[in-house]
Amino acid sequence: MSDVAMPAAGSSSAASPARLQGGALALLTVGLALGTFMEVLDTSIANVAVPTIAGSLGVSNSEGTWVISSYAVAAAIAVPLTGWLARRVGEVKLFVSAVALFTMASMLCGLAPNMQTLVAFRLLQGLVSGPMVPLSQTILLRSFPEDKRGLALGLWAMTVIVAPIFGPVVGGWITDNYTWPWIFYINVPVGIFSFGTCLVLLRGQETKTERLPIDLIGMALLAVGVGALQMMLDNGKDHDWFNSTFIVVLAVTSVICLSVLLIWELTSDKPVVDLTLFKDRNFALGVIVTSFGYMTFFASVVIFPLWLQTVMEYTAGQAGLATAPVGLLALILAPIVGKNMERLELRAVASFAFVVFAVVSFWNSGFALNMTFDQVIMPRLVQGIGIACFFVPMTTITLSSIDDNHLAAAAGLSNFFRVLSGAIGTAVSTTLWDDRAIYHHARLIESINVYSQQTNAFLDTLQHRLGLAGGQDIGLLNQLVTQHAYMLATNDIFHISGYVFVLLAMLVWVTKPKKGAKPAMGH
Repeated sequence: MSDVAMPAAGSSSAASPARLQGGALALLTVGLALGTFMEVLDTSIANVAVPTIAGSLGVSNSEGTWVISSYAVAAAIAVPLTGWLARRVGEVKLFVSAVALFTMASMLCGLAPNMQTLVAFRLLQGLVSGPMVPLSQTILLRSFPEDKRGLALGLWAMTVIVAPIFGPVVGGWITDNYTWPWIFYINVPVGIFSFGTCLVLLRGQETKTERLPIDLIGMALLAVGVGALQMMLDNGKDHDWFNSTFIVVLAVTSVICLSVLLIWELTSDKPVVDLTLFKDRNFALGVIVTSFGYMTFFASVVIFPLWLQTVMEYTAGQAGLATAPVGLLALILAPIVGKNMERLELRAVASFAFVVFAVVSFWNSGFALNMTFDQVIMPRLVQGIGIACFFVPMTTITLSSIDDNHLAAAAGLSNFFRVLSGAIGTAVSTTLWDDRAIYHHARLIESINVYSQQTNAFLDTLQHRLGLAGGQDIGLLNQLVTQHAYMLATNDIFHISGYVFVLLAMLVWVTKPKKGAKPAMGH
């Protein structure tokens, strides 16, 4: 796979106005970062509030999950369209419009009187959110001088890293202390600030536009194919995967539509999704490594709080406090790593990140039921080092050969695969967690029977010292076995993750970023 020939930076069709400096650049960075943070936060903030929302609106918890699925499906469809939309209306106009519409949709979600209305507004919120993350990245990169683009990428990465981690924490705190609409209302002041800041500071900095034809067939295939895939991933576990006709239909629909989309877009003169970007070696391999890395990382993001709340009996607040330390070192180190990108061997930094992830995963695989709070948070703190060294170098490698004219499309496509890989990581990890728990439960109860002296001694203790009888002793014994089974399943997930990270630490060396590579400079 050879590098695709890209136009030189000077031949880019993007506008090149005078760059912002000093306080104005800092303020723009904050405005863009808050816009990104708001959008990424909304991918996870509603998760912990589903039971509360469902109860408030008089529906079941399974119906309440559509609050999450509707947003995820719409966002997954919209993200890969970013490049086409940006070339048609301009990057600045598209971003500012997306922020304004997202803010209004958030207000409407909070005001929704019933579940049907809430799901409709969440669909709207997801659709308009698509361009926000990739365009905040490209606008930030354009706004910084070339020798500071690594720093810009580091600042951008901080928001993408921290938001999905803190989403459930913030959502749980708001739900416990206020009412559920406030998980949407908090977006309003943030959105207004981001909208106003970007509207004023980016005036006159619009990129050139083209009168691109509307590829209706490509859009329809993308919407149906990606929508079916995202719905399958979101609902597969609840419907027992391919034992459900509903999931099978979604899978077949997704495979057919995405296969036809691939052929259609590769033969189209003006594709809605520019798949020729994958001819670039660094972009293709960067997307692959980043996707598998994010998929495995996100599995731990999902399983860790599940383990704490269901096995260790932590409250949502305690689980949030145990999860939070992962962002501390990431926040500190990400800008430092970004600032020094040109001096570093990108592959070595990314490989080091995967090694850190592997060490932490193997560390977590030794967790036990008698873990103290301090023992639980220490690996999370160390994991922050890996996060800072993963996102910034891998994004730089992925975009290092992309010229400014193709940057929005490349950022949109790479972010689409990041979001999709997170959904796959969630689906695979939660399903595997339950399957391994069932396996370990079956193995553990093999040694529990009426002929076992240890079993009878334990049951005698429950009956005579705790006064449990009439099946209560058996019920408690089964509960303890289930708890141990899920503990062992948790260890299995982290053990598997560790080996995947070891493989990725080696795989990253197949990329070939140029020495001192800076993202999106044109080559």
